[in-house]
Amino acid sequence: MAAVETTRPAPYGAITTYRAINALSNAVMVLRGWNDARVTRKALGKLSDRELDDIGLCRGDLDYIGR
Repeated sequence: MAAVETTRPAPYGAITTYRAINALSNAVMVLRGWNDARVTRKALGKLSDRELDDIGLCRGDLDYIGR
């Protein structure tokens, strides 16, 4: 009975390439999250104090949204 090896080593540079792509993907996700929070704060900043009160916020809360 012959033994067959079912695992193969990764090609040279594959792990480094994977890590680089993963790091780039994580950076893009962080930038998207930052931009979403920025857009939200900007939109909420345009609301009047009464409108903010209707949704349970005050001007001081806007600095903490998205952090």
